[in-house]
Amino acid sequence: MPTPTKGPRLGGSPAHQRLILANLAQSLFEHGKITTTEAKARRLRPYAEQLITKARNDTVANRRQVVKVIRDKSVLHTLFTEIGPAMATRPGGYTRITKIGPRKGDNAPMAVIEIVEAKEFGAQNQTPKAKAAEKAPVEEPVVEESAEEVVTEAAPEAEAADTAEETPAED
Repeated sequence: MPTPTKGPRLGGSPAHQRLILANLAQSLFEHGKITTTEAKARRLRPYAEQLITKARNDTVANRRQVVKVIRDKSVLHTLFTEIGPAMATRPGGYTRITKIGPRKGDNAPMAVIEIVEAKEFGAQNQTPKAKAAEKAPVEEPVVEESAEEVVTEAAPEAEAADTAEETPAED
């Protein structure tokens, strides 16, 4: 996790700042988006993105590192089964901060931090030629059927229909 910043912190002490960030991250993973102050949202972004990066690879070591921060087992399960695999192909940038108006009571600048939608990203570290080859459509050769083959395939069905018409229906 990122080391606490020097100078004024969110809660007054490094321990309180870690607790605030852990609670904000847990709420973010539980609800998908939260409304908070801009300062808290900016501090939460790298913290939450590192947790999501660990959740992409579900190993015992990663679970133990994340459980130090996220204490709720249901949120931990959601993070490792839904959020992490959904972001597996995304190279980063799992959260989005959107500024909203000031808070009514104390005029504090507010922001919404949310988890972005999972989108499929191609393999990284490819050359531009390889990317162009993937995008180029592959045309299959067109095989033309002769008229005789079409007629012979339709002929048994036509013969069966002719025999059905010739036999009189008995009532």
